[in-house]
Amino acid sequence: MRMRPVLPLHTCRMESPRDELALDRTQVKKAAQALQAYIKSSSSSQKLFQNEGQAVFLLFTHWKIPKKEQTIRIPLPHGVRKETGDVCLFTRDEPNMTSEQTERFYKKLLTERGFKNVIEVIPFKVLKTEYKPFEAKRRLLGNFDLFLADARIRRRLPSHIGKHFYERKKAPLSVDLESKNLARNMELLIQGTTLCISNKGSCCMARVAHSNMTADEIVENVTMAVSTISTKSATTGRNIKIIHLKSQNSVALPIYTSDLSHLAVVEEAQKKAHPTKGAQKRKRENKKNEVSEPITKETEKDEDCEEEIPQLVPIETPTKKPKREVISKKGLKKAPKPASKGLKKTVKDKKLAKKTTKVTGHVLRRKAKTN
Repeated sequence: MRMRPVLPLHTCRMESPRDELALDRTQVKKAAQALQAYIKSSSSSQKLFQNEGQAVFLLFTHWKIPKKEQTIRIPLPHGVRKETGDVCLFTRDEPNMTSEQTERFYKKLLTERGFKNVIEVIPFKVLKTEYKPFEAKRRLLGNFDLFLADARIRRRLPSHIGKHFYERKKAPLSVDLESKNLARNMELLIQGTTLCISNKGSCCMARVAHSNMTADEIVENVTMAVSTISTKSATTGRNIKIIHLKSQNSVALPIYTSDLSHLAVVEEAQKKAHPTKGAQKRKRENKKNEVSEPITKETEKDEDCEEEIPQLVPIETPTKKPKREVISKKGLKKAPKPASKGLKKTVKDKKLAKKTTKVTGHVLRRKAKTN
């Protein structure tokens, strides 16, 4: 028989003015102790894995589904992973170096900067060649718990690692390997955790502890995680409806419940961020009226000072052509013939007259000679 943890129905409803959720630490501690008791009293087959410890998660439920996806990095006071945890680092290919030389170069760089944890370094060239098959990518995904990537090559990774890294929420986190505080930044990422807020549902979950921790350590990690999520989230902390604490196979134990009045606050905030079409039209009209009022006052003052200028009226031009008068065939009279024919006749008569005169003169001369 499995023991089911039972908690009182007391939940915390206190909030600070900055939308940071103030949890009841006694309630969180009771939930942590109940989870530890449940994990210890679980079936004997799971006792083999008791040394490693089971993961403890925070389950967040929102009033409204977020409209944008978001990934929040959460620093924790007590590390979730061991010092020799399964961490993989993708680096860029250094010029004039082989893949083995680049791997040694970055391992030496980490030790020089004071980073003591042991991690696996994979250059970008090795990722493209050795992990190109689908089975190799799946094996790589299962071998490591956390993936880090050089900020200079992070945008080139999605096409080479595949979609399964993002479905399993193991997308590589970017690291600036050229920063002076490299060791500190790496430790914060390895010891901390991340929360992936999706726009496809109202629930999201983050790993915040493991069962080998004490109850006080779990409480400190939980309070730190809730405060960072409520401040860094795109939607305010009032959008969080319920927070549960659970292990991988246990029942979700509530540690925070929001008031119903917060739902109205969230709806008002959404309306202000995304107003309706009618509200947008009203805003535009109000802006137009505000702009027109000072203009009218200025024009009234100018009219009083200056004389009125007569307005010029444009002359109307006919847009359509005038219609032609239609005359019937019966009303038409025969037009007189052109005078060109008469002119031709007169020209011919003059030529004939010249010829006759010539003929008569010649004939008369002949007659005179004969005589």
